[in-house]
Amino acid sequence: MAQQDTDQQHAGVLPVDDEGYVVDTEDCEEREKAWRERGASRPITVVGNPVLHKECRDVTEFGDELQQLVADMFASQRTAEGVGLAANQIGVDLKVFVYDCPDDDGVRHTGVVCNPKLVELAADRRRLDDSNEGCLSVPGAYAPLARPDYAEVTGQDERGNPIKVRGTGYFARCLQHETDHLYGYLYIDRLSKRDRKDALRQMAENEPRYPVIAND
Repeated sequence: MAQQDTDQQHAGVLPVDDEGYVVDTEDCEEREKAWRERGASRPITVVGNPVLHKECRDVTEFGDELQQLVADMFASQRTAEGVGLAANQIGVDLKVFVYDCPDDDGVRHTGVVCNPKLVELAADRRRLDDSNEGCLSVPGAYAPLARPDYAEVTGQDERGNPIKVRGTGYFARCLQHETDHLYGYLYIDRLSKRDRKDALRQMAENEPRYPVIAND
């Protein structure tokens, strides 16, 4: 396994493997806790809030303000018991998401991606998984949604360094779901009209288990 050089490590870059993908499975508990303890939990925006339904702005500044946002996002994610959180889900119009998510083998992945872009997969690599999907911004609702069971995302880390992240199974779903958020799409936007209506019904019938921002 190759790693970044020492100066980059001090800048916050995760190690990378021999193919250049971040190794986001090491020291997950310590890294998540360090972020979370520096942050403050914020309420979650829900479907209908304008910030969720438009493409977010690119991250161009990688200083203290972004570091605090990431810390708040980890704190908010933990409060809501989520596995991924995009910045617009706490009302911030920036292309950044955090994740603390297991894959289908139970391996934990923890990290930060700014300005993510999904890598288009060749047809022979697109095996669809139609498992249930939920969203903190559509609290209490779940629906089956077919997505590729493997995903790759390119972007930058919290210090602006270029990164590549890949995942399978549930973690692949997370990478796709959070990237969608930053381009103005919720998972219910990919459902049939009937399934979307059912998801919104589920949301209306269930009380959120975490603080949310009401849509006026």
